[in-house]
Amino acid sequence: MTTVQPPAGPAAPAAIAIAPLGTPGQRYRMLRLIRGFEELALGLVRSGVITGGIHPYIGQEAVAVGVCAALGPGDRLTSTHRGHGHVLARGAAPHRLLAELAGRVGGLNKGRGGSMHAADLSLGILGANGIVGAGAPIAVGAAWAARQAGDDGVAVSFFGDGALNQGVLLESLNLAAMWRAPVVFVCENNGYATTLPAATAVAGSALGRAAAFGIPAVAVDGMDTEAVRAAAEEAVARARAGGGPGFLECRTYRFEGHHTMERRMKLHYRTAEEVDAWRERDPLPRAAAAIGPAEAGTLDAEVAAELAAAERFALASDHPDPAGAAAYLYADGLRPRAGAVA
Repeated sequence: MTTVQPPAGPAAPAAIAIAPLGTPGQRYRMLRLIRGFEELALGLVRSGVITGGIHPYIGQEAVAVGVCAALGPGDRLTSTHRGHGHVLARGAAPHRLLAELAGRVGGLNKGRGGSMHAADLSLGILGANGIVGAGAPIAVGAAWAARQAGDDGVAVSFFGDGALNQGVLLESLNLAAMWRAPVVFVCENNGYATTLPAATAVAGSALGRAAAFGIPAVAVDGMDTEAVRAAAEEAVARARAGGGPGFLECRTYRFEGHHTMERRMKLHYRTAEEVDAWRERDPLPRAAAAIGPAEAGTLDAEVAAELAAAERFALASDHPDPAGAAAYLYADGLRPRAGAVA
């Protein structure tokens, strides 16, 4: 169990004990936490507490939970613009993530990272990233560094189907294969890059991208937490044992729009029938059925209380002082190497 102490400042919830994701009940609780967090965040966007909007993760929770259930304490991950689920599943404190989204000093990154750049290095969360595919080279670098340091850490890179045509992802696949880096690439294929159907933009396939570099790849039902966990455990174990990189294509779906601005813009690129059909495959009811209604109800109540406390904390946390706007932009204490400067 890892204990995360809330930051000093407003009345914070009690220290949160981060449970592992080793049992069906623990995985269901995390699914429910991510879903509830995103629903709460959507409400705070509508009320103006969270400015700029968010990219909701609702519908894709099984990917984050299934993959993070396969990770050990020394592993690392990089996330995406739709990254709240990854950050929470890895163990970040919900009240600190919510404060980050609200731009408050009690946030994970003092309110300066926001929704698309949340990070917690103490948990191996090397950051969400607003640039499509940009987390991949960071994960490869982290995996290579772990191997050079002599530890058995594995890195995971989450990205969407929209990243499949990005050169930086292909370069990362190549480097990982050449270096046999212990990294697992996780493609969350929800069928759309913003409003562009993947079927109209991606030549070949996600698995074909990996195969071209000799990387073992498998497609998995991204709406099934246990299927994702099983596939992730195999890929992580192979990477940890020195078998090189792996690739998972998790076929999933986002129930909400690409971004909260989508409703205001009144975009219509998916039919109601398509969305409803995917909602029938919602990962939460399947996970709840595996543990039974009594346990699920108890966990639902726990999560509701935790999120209510998170909201109180976020709303009570201070806004950053404008006088410090230029802080944290540059690293302090760095010195050039001898001879690097004339």
